[in-house]
Amino acid sequence: MPRGRVHMPRCAIAGVEATVAETAHAFPRHSHDRFGVGVIVSGGHRSASGRGLVEARANDAIMVNPGEVHDGSPLDERGRAWRMLYFEPSMFSAAASELTGTAAREIELTQPVARDPLLKRRFERLFAVAVEAPCVPDDLVREEALLDLFGHLIRVHATRPARSKPRQAWGPIARAKARIDDDPSASLTLTDLAAEAGMSRFQLLRGFAQETGLPPHAYRMQRRVALARQWIARGAVLADAAAAAGFADQSHMTRAFVRLLGVTPANYAAALR
Repeated sequence: MPRGRVHMPRCAIAGVEATVAETAHAFPRHSHDRFGVGVIVSGGHRSASGRGLVEARANDAIMVNPGEVHDGSPLDERGRAWRMLYFEPSMFSAAASELTGTAAREIELTQPVARDPLLKRRFERLFAVAVEAPCVPDDLVREEALLDLFGHLIRVHATRPARSKPRQAWGPIARAKARIDDDPSASLTLTDLAAEAGMSRFQLLRGFAQETGLPPHAYRMQRRVALARQWIARGAVLADAAAAAGFADQSHMTRAFVRLLGVTPANYAAALR
């Protein structure tokens, strides 16, 4: 398989993004701001995250939580193919609350990889009616397929995470992280972030990677891509989105998109419009 292609087709459900990939591209460490659920169509995939190193092969389901730092590479030079759906966290938590009858503000998927034929079938049904046949006239069909998938995920593959410790929520690294989150486009230095955290640059560099899974520069680049996506979703032209997100120019933004997401900003824009 050649390097191949990653493509974002249009999805007929608001709050859901789709990805179709057939590629040997190796993705660096990154995270998503949504829940991701997908199926490996062919080949094999290896990924490392805080939950360890896992491998997925054809017909395996793959899952990722918002903010979960991970990478991804093919098992061999032939690459792999997969389909993925990414859901706004509020959609998933609302479904969990409705299913359990209790508030479920925090919920996480427990397995990065699962051999679950029922999950695979439910994913494929939703993908078919929301992505492959987006002009299905009856929204009820898509809603049923969506809730059918969510119900299975919540019952079989999800749990509530343990609460974060207060020191992690309000600690010095969190302050430095918030400085980036507040304005990813800002031109910050390690000195700026270290001053925000009240520690040396060496302590900041080590502590940031330990707590977030990424060094400061990689984390800021990811946040800039997320900011650019927001501008593109609002209808901004690509050059303006690049400038607003802090990229040197549109080509700089495109390289970041392809490296982290596998798709170009133009493809992302087309999937939304």
